[in-house]
Amino acid sequence: MTDDQLLRYSRHILLDAIGIEGQERILATHALIIGAGGLGSPVALYLASAGIGKITLVDDDTVDFTNLQRQILHVQSRVGMAKAESGKQALAAINPTVDVVPVQKRLAGAELDALVATADIVLDCTDNFSTRHAINRACVHHRKPLVSGAAIRFDGQISVYDQRHDDAPCYHCLFPEAEDIEEVRCAVMGVLAPLTGIIGSMQATEALKLAAGIGQSLSGRLLLLDALDMEWRSVKFRKDPDCAVCGPNGDARAGEYLRRADADRESATAACRLA
Repeated sequence: MTDDQLLRYSRHILLDAIGIEGQERILATHALIIGAGGLGSPVALYLASAGIGKITLVDDDTVDFTNLQRQILHVQSRVGMAKAESGKQALAAINPTVDVVPVQKRLAGAELDALVATADIVLDCTDNFSTRHAINRACVHHRKPLVSGAAIRFDGQISVYDQRHDDAPCYHCLFPEAEDIEEVRCAVMGVLAPLTGIIGSMQATEALKLAAGIGQSLSGRLLLLDALDMEWRSVKFRKDPDCAVCGPNGDARAGEYLRRADADRESATAACRLA
């Protein structure tokens, strides 16, 4: 670690749980952030400021004027710019030493699988179930820890799905893909601006804990926030032994998810347009 790094990250280094070794692990981590919107904004900003070594930022959308209410990665002068490139500029201004790779395209199937394989930690900051399940399948396949958040109206949720541990549940265990779950999006339902900041900041916290190898993650726990009454609930859940994705006969490990995701390429986007 250089003298500049020792100074920049000194407040982390002063924490006994992190120290120099923990910060070095953070510096060596590659985080894949899928979605550069309301959730992806605080995630990316905090991971860059904390010294994550490499950030791949995926989003196929462009900055819209209505995004500025909550997507703090972007500014008015960059309306119309690709979100991935806008995000890269914002992160470079905060910490130019971080390697930021913008990816402005929809990802699914083999492309999504290949990108997940290169990352140490994956952060799902998207806004629809088809994308979330595609990301989950790729993370299960490559045994990559997944930090997933969601925010709509005044309600938020966050959990961690860490397939490095055999007994850890995946996203499909909690939200089975076959179930008919109603999609709700900010465009029609709205979202409280700082709610995405709260959930996104917690996602960044979980990612940094995973990177540094400290603390207890949210694996097996779902945190639910009612921001209108400012009440938190914690729900414990377990691995589904018959899970169609991470179970012993799960199709993610067999590669079936690649064929399914390719067939569903148009609907399974890895970009957060509205979150």
